[in-house]
Order: sequence, then structure tokens, then C-alpha cells
Amino acid sequence: MAKKNQCDKCTGLCCRYFALPLDTPEDKGDYDDIRWYLCHKNITVFVEDGDWYINIKNKCRHLSEKDYRCRIYNKRPRICRQYSHKDCDYVEGEYDF
Repeated sequence: MAKKNQCDKCTGLCCRYFALPLDTPEDKGDYDDIRWYLCHKNITVFVEDGDWYINIKNKCRHLSEKDYRCRIYNKRPRICRQYSHKDCDYVEGEYDF
């Protein structure tokens, strides 16, 4: 019998967005820059543990819509290989996309 894993019950949230760190805004100009980011589709900004991030909702082109699995799993990029199920938003209950 095939071994079950966390991904078996998920629809690939980790492959539907990526978040990049932002410098903590310090003045009105910095906040205006954030406003500009938010003028774009599929962009959000969030703060986690005092750190600011820009969240870009954009599905990976290699995510299968049929079974939500990676179509290039054996050749996936390093960042995907290093991603741990311990960081999974589905497991953490933060699955709000």
C-alpha cells in the first residue's frame, strides 16, 4: 500500500502563491510604496511576527489541476525541494485561498 503524506489531502496551496520579505516601512513614502503593490491583482501584504511580506498569488505552471501534484517533481527547483511539510499552511489551518 502506498504511503500517505500531508499532500494527499491538500490542493497545493504552497504552489499557488509565494511571499517575499519587505523592509519594514518607516515613513509615509514606504507606506505609499505598499499602497502601490496593493493596486495590483493578486497581491496582499501581511505582517508575521513583526516581519513584513508581500504575498503574490500566482499558481506554479507545473501544478497539475487534475490531482494537485507537481508535474516535474523529480526535477523541481531547490526551493521546492527544501520546503518542509512542517511549514505547510494547510496543516497550520491557514488555508484561506
